[in-house]
Amino acid sequence: MVVKEGNSEKLELFLKIGLDERTARNTIANNKVTANLTDVIHEAAVSDGCSRTIGNLLYTVATKFPANALVHRPTLLKYIVSSKIKTPAQLEAAFSFFASTGPENFQLKEFEKACGVGVEVSVEEIEHTVCEVFEENKNAILEQRYRINVGDLFAHVRKRHPWADPKIVKQIIDAKLYELLGERTEADNEKPVKKKKEKPVKVEEKIVAVDAPPVQPSEEELNPFSIFPNPEENFKVHTEVFFSDRPVLRCCNTKEMLEKHLKATGGRVFTRFPPEPNGYLHIGHAKAMFVSFGLAKERGGCCYLRYDDTNPEAEKKEYIDHIEEIVDWMGWKPFKITYTSDYFQDLYDLAVELIRRGHAYVDHQTPEEIKEYREKKMNSPWRDRPIGESLKLFDEMRQGMIEEGKATLRMKQDMQSDNYNMYDLIAYRIKFTPHPHSGDKWCVYPSYDYAHCIVDSLENITHSLCTLEFETRRASYYWLLDALGLYQPYVWEYSRLNVTNTVMSKRKLNRLVTEKRVDGWDDPRLMTLAGLRRRGVTSASINAFVRGVGITRSDGSMIRLDRLEYHVREELNKTAPRTMVVLNPLKVVITNLEADSIMDLDAKKWPDAQTDDASAFYKVPFSKTVYIERSDFRMKDSKDYYGLAPGKSVLLRYAFPIKCTEAILSDDKETVIEIRAEYDPSKTTKPKGVLHWVAESSHGVDPLKVEVRMFDKLFLSEVENNLSFNPADLDDWLADLNPQSKVIIPEAFAVPSLRNAAVGDRFQFERLGYFFVDKDSSSERLVFNRTVTLRDTYGKSGK
Repeated sequence: MVVKEGNSEKLELFLKIGLDERTARNTIANNKVTANLTDVIHEAAVSDGCSRTIGNLLYTVATKFPANALVHRPTLLKYIVSSKIKTPAQLEAAFSFFASTGPENFQLKEFEKACGVGVEVSVEEIEHTVCEVFEENKNAILEQRYRINVGDLFAHVRKRHPWADPKIVKQIIDAKLYELLGERTEADNEKPVKKKKEKPVKVEEKIVAVDAPPVQPSEEELNPFSIFPNPEENFKVHTEVFFSDRPVLRCCNTKEMLEKHLKATGGRVFTRFPPEPNGYLHIGHAKAMFVSFGLAKERGGCCYLRYDDTNPEAEKKEYIDHIEEIVDWMGWKPFKITYTSDYFQDLYDLAVELIRRGHAYVDHQTPEEIKEYREKKMNSPWRDRPIGESLKLFDEMRQGMIEEGKATLRMKQDMQSDNYNMYDLIAYRIKFTPHPHSGDKWCVYPSYDYAHCIVDSLENITHSLCTLEFETRRASYYWLLDALGLYQPYVWEYSRLNVTNTVMSKRKLNRLVTEKRVDGWDDPRLMTLAGLRRRGVTSASINAFVRGVGITRSDGSMIRLDRLEYHVREELNKTAPRTMVVLNPLKVVITNLEADSIMDLDAKKWPDAQTDDASAFYKVPFSKTVYIERSDFRMKDSKDYYGLAPGKSVLLRYAFPIKCTEAILSDDKETVIEIRAEYDPSKTTKPKGVLHWVAESSHGVDPLKVEVRMFDKLFLSEVENNLSFNPADLDDWLADLNPQSKVIIPEAFAVPSLRNAAVGDRFQFERLGYFFVDKDSSSERLVFNRTVTLRDTYGKSGK
């Protein structure tokens, strides 16, 4: 890997902390990890180097530290550099501690206890425990010898001594194995022979199997919404806001405020799904919908669909229509559809009140000046202007008497705070742009930071649920509601849904679409919900996927794409009827069948189709000319090959065995253009290989031709240095696009029954995958999109 100019210093820095050169170079190719690791090294003050052990722990911090606890990262780094935390097990315990502990609840003693700080496990203790584990597993060790799973032995020891040095544990286990078993023999190095599963003997009587009691799932697995409090419990302190010049603000509802709220809601749960109508929804929004709509549904409450339309320049009716359509397709029914713009008058009136209370002022700094002053923690020159002056200027802003960009309304928060989101955020700005929903009534528009918490309160939202990047805004959220004396919803942040092999930022998605690298916002290769729908993915499988991911606070985790594909297969396996299509046809002439002989055979739509259910079958013609996949024929046979070869037999699914008697080659003497074969009408031949096929329905007439679009992953990269990551983190992310992500097969052959397929129908093409009838289909030609292959790596590796 060539290190780009400007990265040589980072490479040198990474090598100084003990990373091997390959790991260091791979890290530099990932912008996100590079930035994180550089920050960690400087925070830990080891720019001049450190031991490899410490360096490896720092690398783990850079790649796995929970994003919702960054404020405590310097503390962890001190423990690592001082070797108080010195093993991967201690580090993983630290991550778990931070992931489940809110920043305001951090206690140093609890942290040290959770991470085993100060716990020393002697070599004698380890040896004693290893002896106990060996004694408990002696019979298995003697039987399996060096084929025993050492990882299991290691786990038994670690369970009793979680903070023991893993290297010492491994050394003692190896030594104990040698002491008990002696030298390895040739038999120890042989791979164990897999025993063939014996076929169960058929018995007429029903046998009742007595299984071991199943492992009971946790309450959270059964109901992911159990973590949320009930509305009547919303009297506790939500968060503590620390100020540089005044006492700590402990945000909570008064008894009277909560009673008024509960009277308005009847004690029911009220949530909201608040997308900004400036783009198409993606799979991350599916999780947001599941959390907000799902909680309301589970508690018998209501969920608003609220358009966050505070920016008149970004909103489009196209996006509003799309969002409503997708929310409905995902199976969610909003209690009410609202717009932030519905509350523009209320928001304006409350802004006036905020000024009157001394908590807001009109500012004349430019955006560049605001940025500079915030970085330097300096107050605006207009911060302490008289309240009456700000009221007058804000009214002039509303009347359009001040030029765009010449004034803003800013909240008077705390410019010396440790929280960047308390640096006098902008509440209103001037925009002489008509609003798609409210027309030209307004020329001042509220910011997201000002509007969303107030509208939450006005709509009596009980649970304001959002992703973790908004956690640092929690202080501002509650500060504003407290300053105005408004009801305060319960705020809870959860981790974003990050999926491999894709990008989900609106800017990057927009670039893919506008540069025509994909075929629009509903391109089946995109993780937009419109794209997934067009690919043939069902809303039920998407909801099952996000439910399985869970509602956690551990940020930074990357969910593999094949986990989504697993849920898609699970759903389609139950709902998509089977059929047969040949993508790359190779002609097979049945020499012992008459030219005009055509048999109509029964083929199963479902694997468990009952013979007395006619609707579970479809008719396929079997004639003198059939077609198989070109990849299902070879000129040279082999033991591990189950396709057709000269002199070899295969079974045509639902039909007859055929035996290849001759292969016709083209002029190049290599390319097979036709196969001659004989069929076995008595079916006495029992070949191992079973092939799908399509036949001519009448002599000399090609089978039904269909277009098939084979979609694959949009990006090539998925895992680097054993870490899943997002292609968007690469320097040149567009160079990682998969050139084979869309392959069009213009003339595949299909069975005649597919002629009646309609747009939106789903099928399993036997041996090929699941396919969906695309909207580009016409009466002349059907178009199928591949939804997912039949291969299931996620299910095999365990869910």
